[in-house]
Amino acid sequence: MIYVYAFLFCGFVCMLSQLILDNTKLTPGHVTSLFVIVGAFLDIAGIYDKIVLYAGGGAIVPITSFGHLLLHGAMDSAKKLGLLGLSLGIFDLTSAGISIAVVSAFILTLIFKPKNWLYLVFFLLFYYV
Repeated sequence: MIYVYAFLFCGFVCMLSQLILDNTKLTPGHVTSLFVIVGAFLDIAGIYDKIVLYAGGGAIVPITSFGHLLLHGAMDSAKKLGLLGLSLGIFDLTSAGISIAVVSAFILTLIFKPKNWLYLVFFLLFYYV
């Protein structure tokens, strides 16, 4: 039954984002940021952990989970290290996903022809600095 709940939750998130995109002038970047913030607020209220228990992987995959994980890591580190833990722990739970996204984007840029090589040069400059 958890597969059904996972499917329904992911489908609801996708349906909601498509409705927002179709009926407003928001761009996909705005909607993505909105869902990250919603996930963070749901984590503050203690609701997102219950959704994860109910929907399983269906609640971990969507972009709302990124906001949940950012805030969850920051709050756990804040309990251990105090105020300094807020800034140190914010990427504890998400660093692997961010690293994989950056490395795979770099590899795909080398394989496929980018529209502008200037982007690749800036990426290399800022990545290794």
